[in-house]
Amino acid sequence: MQLYPAIDMKNGKCVRLTQGLFDKVKVYGDSPADMAKLWVSQGASFLHLVDLDGALAGHSVNESAVRAVVEQVDVPVELGGGLRSAEAVQHALDLGVSRCIIGTKAAERPEFIRELVEKFGPERIVAGVDAKDGMVAVEGWERTSGMTALELCRKMKEYGVQHIVYTDISRDGMLSGPNVKNTKMLTDKTGLDVIASGGVSCMADLDMLSENGISGVIIGKALYENKIQLAEAVKRFT
Repeated sequence: MQLYPAIDMKNGKCVRLTQGLFDKVKVYGDSPADMAKLWVSQGASFLHLVDLDGALAGHSVNESAVRAVVEQVDVPVELGGGLRSAEAVQHALDLGVSRCIIGTKAAERPEFIRELVEKFGPERIVAGVDAKDGMVAVEGWERTSGMTALELCRKMKEYGVQHIVYTDISRDGMLSGPNVKNTKMLTDKTGLDVIASGGVSCMADLDMLSENGISGVIIGKALYENKIQLAEAVKRFT
């Protein structure tokens, strides 16, 4: 199971939100690059970056922080937040990002994902499926669409996507346990690499995801609050 330490960026700092709410922000560090180096030193082999300002603005905002991360660590990085054009994706890849996560645009215009996969290849494009009560949410989770997570995942598979980051918004930053049931359902019904995100709180959560055949998991607040020791988790699950 691939472990993805999360580095969420807001105003150039490393932060965590609770349930995606921008008024519930906790700052964990002034330098995302320093945080990236810490996780890599503890065994991280892939990092998950989110430009929170970009997710709201609809374009990259924390580019300098992203550049610093990719320049200072030698593991692949995936980036989400505000990537809503082929040019934005190209720019991120040119910065050294390995994978680009498309969320809002995937839900609003799924054909856009097909175009990106054709242009950049399936290893470079990840669909971000963020759900609230089973329905896909968009625009920094501020609005709910009329599509279910399963419907969107099936459409993404049809368009050549191989990797999905599935976030249960109600659990994000809550340390309440991941939505194993829905993550497994999406994995089983699509055959895609569905990466679980939101709610991971302890090693037992990771055990449960691994036992259910989940191929990847993003770990955020549990690392920052010392609920999970990354070096120990890497040793056990990778």
